[in-house]
Amino acid sequence: MKKLKGRREFLKKMAIATGSLPVAGTLASYTSDNNTDWNYPPALADDKYRLIPKGTGLPLTGTFLDEITWDIPSQNWGYDKWNKDFDAMKKMGIDTVVLIRGAFGRYMTFHSKMLMKYEHKYMYEPAFDLLGMFLDLADKYDMKFYCGIFDTGRYWLSGDFRKEVDINKLFLDEIQEKYGHHKSFYGWYLSQEVSRRTGGIVESFAEIGRHAKSISGNKPCLISPYIHGLKTDQVMSGDKATTVEQHVKDWTDILSGIKGSVDIMAFQDGQVDYHELKEYLTANKELAGKFGMDCWTNVESFDRDMPIRFLPIRWDKLIKKLIHSREAGMSKAITFEFSHFMSPNSAYTQAGNLYRLYCEHFQIKPS
Repeated sequence: MKKLKGRREFLKKMAIATGSLPVAGTLASYTSDNNTDWNYPPALADDKYRLIPKGTGLPLTGTFLDEITWDIPSQNWGYDKWNKDFDAMKKMGIDTVVLIRGAFGRYMTFHSKMLMKYEHKYMYEPAFDLLGMFLDLADKYDMKFYCGIFDTGRYWLSGDFRKEVDINKLFLDEIQEKYGHHKSFYGWYLSQEVSRRTGGIVESFAEIGRHAKSISGNKPCLISPYIHGLKTDQVMSGDKATTVEQHVKDWTDILSGIKGSVDIMAFQDGQVDYHELKEYLTANKELAGKFGMDCWTNVESFDRDMPIRFLPIRWDKLIKKLIHSREAGMSKAITFEFSHFMSPNSAYTQAGNLYRLYCEHFQIKPS
């Protein structure tokens, strides 16, 4: 043991002297002498070139769970893979998970008898009870779980909010009855995503939110809209990007209609350019305060600037957004989304690299 301890100290000293780590070293291999606590080595090779001080920015403490997927390919994970990923989330400091949709279009995260009855012409039978699995894992890892609702992809977009509301009330009733006993079941996520008043979105959010809270003991409701900026599909197709002033005007109108039904808003941060972001974040913070809502930020961990949709974001961009989030006074930063774009278990190699850079920056023991 003395030889092992001496070798470890020698390697650490060599790392400091040369400004590099031993070739065989990994971040996870550095332990304290008693092998019970974990500490970073005195110097990492990257530290010589680091321009942004470690610990700068608002840490991520929440993530979406992207099932059912829309424009992100599924990683086809079963329980063992998801269990491993929840463990990695927990080690990174994530305490909140948000199921992005309970059902979407033809797909469901569990066998909904209600949807099979009333929407049977559209719905496909699921292979797994993903909602039950995610709740069990959130229970296990002591996380708060926000449950996504049914985004029909049809009714509310066409302005028929009445059908969107009615089908969701029944869907939420079913979820509450079947899964409401879970200790991790903390709130609801209203899954429809908008940048402005679209279809019957105000009426839908207001009524669905009230119903969700009434059946669950006033559990909080979260929304994650987006900014009508230059990186939206609409603007890239020829629409005009919204100014900060117009954004505030549009969302003052929307929030006044959903006050009391929605408790938290977490605007997506990827549709505007990086030099614009802080101004929008500050505006969102002021809007939330005006209407008595908590203001989170949804920090996208995928890169909208690449010609390929979608790959893990470059670290420079992610840390810039986390710095702006802290400067603007966001109360919490969540991400879309950990498992594909930041996880060491992701199908994307770049995601694991991003995870390690993030852990180095915030001085967290990596998974």
